[in-house]
Amino acid sequence: MSANSASEAARDVILLGAGGHAKVLLDALGLAGVQVKGVVDPVLAGTGTLWRGIPVIGDDGDLLKVNPDQVILVNGTGSLPSSSLRHRLFNRFTEAGFQFMNVIHPSALIGAGVELGEGVQVMAGAIIQADTAIGSNSIINTGALVDHDCVIGPDVHLAPGVVVSGGVTIGEGAHVGTGSSIIQGISIGAGAVVGAGTVVVKDVRERHKLLGQAPRPLIKLDSE
Repeated sequence: MSANSASEAARDVILLGAGGHAKVLLDALGLAGVQVKGVVDPVLAGTGTLWRGIPVIGDDGDLLKVNPDQVILVNGTGSLPSSSLRHRLFNRFTEAGFQFMNVIHPSALIGAGVELGEGVQVMAGAIIQADTAIGSNSIINTGALVDHDCVIGPDVHLAPGVVVSGGVTIGEGAHVGTGSSIIQGISIGAGAVVGAGTVVVKDVRERHKLLGQAPRPLIKLDSE
């Protein structure tokens, strides 16, 4: 399913959330020629305002009153290791009969044989190489690179600039931090967290955290 498939074009596109990740998705959708008809956000609900020129249609409860066959959703909630909100929203609305659109930025490259689950988001400059599978509700964020034959589970976040070599497996709900690199054949367990800038050279067990080199202290420069 792509961001502009014919089967989705007949339904109104509704964006969940109005934060930073939602802004990036809105840009990607616009570049793909997809018009967002409304935004659902609990903070903006009831204000009668527009968000980036788009009507705010209410909160989650208001959306649940809509016929699921008439709309398709975009999960605009970002993904952090400390928050399950994105996962909970996806489950709540799919259980209520709603579907989520895949968002693929026009600058992203998708190889042959790549399989995308429901609601996958592939952001600007990302590359997914041949015969890789991406699970539902996952984010392949800005500039992330995923090589051939990888298996990425549902609810995974590959943060900006992540590099995943061939044949890597990443379990459900894992978070791989900005600028991390994973060598070929590695397995990252479900719910695991890889810290920003980490080079992963051995498997990471389920619900474990792997952190890279500690940041060096800042050194004040002498003034001229």
